[in-house]
Amino acid sequence: MSDSIKIFDTTLRDGTQGEGISLSVEDKLKIAQKLDELGVHYIEGGWPGSNGKDIEFFNRVQELNLKHAKVTAFGSTRRKNTRAEEDPNLTTLVASGVKVATIFGKSWDFHVHTAIQTTLEENLAMIFDSVRYLKSCGLEVIYDGEHFFDGYKNNPDYAIQTIRQAQEAGADWIVLCDTNGGSMPEEIFEIVTEVKKQITTPVGIHAHNDCELGVANSLAAVRAGARQVQGTMNGYGERCGNANLCSVIPNLQLKLGFACISDEQLESLGPVARYVSEIANMHMPMNQPYVGSAAFAHKGGIHVSAILKHASTYEHIVPEKVGNKQRVLVSELAGQSNLVSKAAELGLNLEQQDGKAKEIISRIKDLEHEGYQFEGADASLELMMREASGELQEPFVLESFKIFVEKSAERPVSSEAFVKVNVHGESMYTAAEGDGPVNALDNALRKALLPFYPDIHKMHLSDYKVRVLDDKGATASKVRVLIESRNFENEWNTVGVSSNIIEASWHALVDSFRYALIGKSCVARESLDPRPVGLVNH
Repeated sequence: MSDSIKIFDTTLRDGTQGEGISLSVEDKLKIAQKLDELGVHYIEGGWPGSNGKDIEFFNRVQELNLKHAKVTAFGSTRRKNTRAEEDPNLTTLVASGVKVATIFGKSWDFHVHTAIQTTLEENLAMIFDSVRYLKSCGLEVIYDGEHFFDGYKNNPDYAIQTIRQAQEAGADWIVLCDTNGGSMPEEIFEIVTEVKKQITTPVGIHAHNDCELGVANSLAAVRAGARQVQGTMNGYGERCGNANLCSVIPNLQLKLGFACISDEQLESLGPVARYVSEIANMHMPMNQPYVGSAAFAHKGGIHVSAILKHASTYEHIVPEKVGNKQRVLVSELAGQSNLVSKAAELGLNLEQQDGKAKEIISRIKDLEHEGYQFEGADASLELMMREASGELQEPFVLESFKIFVEKSAERPVSSEAFVKVNVHGESMYTAAEGDGPVNALDNALRKALLPFYPDIHKMHLSDYKVRVLDDKGATASKVRVLIESRNFENEWNTVGVSSNIIEASWHALVDSFRYALIGKSCVARESLDPRPVGLVNH
């Protein structure tokens, strides 16, 4: 491989500025541990001068046994017309206990005059004094030139002066920021190339994704000589997000030959991306490159027929290299090759069962004509295939359920569900309340199954979608319900269809639990003892 690239993860700082993302201290510590296991070189933990949560994080992160990453605290240059030694932001950085500080300063003369309202000369002094002070405190200093590319395009001489001040003060890294995310890859390449001629300090890139070029701009900067890339997991960040490290890292390593993390660590990229999305309570786009569930999914019969002969016909890398896997989707558009491949993935051999593949395909087409959608509900599809092949042992059987929804003028709507299920000959009758009828059903079913399958507490419903299939029927129209369930290792999707939304929801909900309990997700096969917990050891 050629040069190594240092990966700087700012999920815990810049990523949390994304809309809808709020991480507790515990969340940030968990993610930091995972990022360290992934092999990133720097973890930007937050801005200790801005809030108490980040101060607590920096106190507690020292307790983690991080093996690869350096934790860095973020802040700005000193305030105008003050001494660096007396600036509360800088002194808080030093007091945070980190060994690396990342500070940003103004590169764009427009910002100097408009945002901080000072002179160009004072801004240069602010940069120099701040870096010098932090270096005098024994810290490694990463200087982020905010709005550098906009500043360079507007006044290149002054933009270069700002980073020279950081260099002369002893900065260990100078990172060029496309803060507004509006630059093009060719501009990034040309400017980074010119900067490399002007300074000797190692250069990094910090790209935002406002033109959907965060990854492309990061790669362009590396090709021009940058050796540090800043970004976030899953591209989280303010506005349109930051450069997505889930794409940056494999592109650099697998496509351009740069060394970022070990091959073994790269194989954990998909699981880490999903883990971070789970902790952040953010839905992970299925079509996200490399790590999304659809990144190596194949639906068209011609495509599937080809990948069965050789995967490289429609896959640009081996999915397992980034912790993903090949998926074959089965729908009304599928041929027998789709089904045979899917069956092989599940350990079923349909080719040796006379007419079984055609029978299942026909069943799928009939169900999809009724409104089912199996390409988005792999778990329901697997259950149906196992049932058709005689390899499904039902973990429980529904006997009945009832739902009561009550609304009075003085009280909000309340929902209560009563569920009766049979688990290997034993009936369980439970009741539970919930935030709506589906949540009540979920709680009641979970309550009934928990004594038999204690690990079921590890799974939860993460998404619920309803689509009206025929609006001509108005409130009597048939609906399709898709439920996404997950734990920290897996996610799966199930589907139900009915003209009654509760029945459709029930079908999808039951499939979610059935799938978990056949050993494909949250419950290990060896723990599926069908007896109540209190009887296991008797």
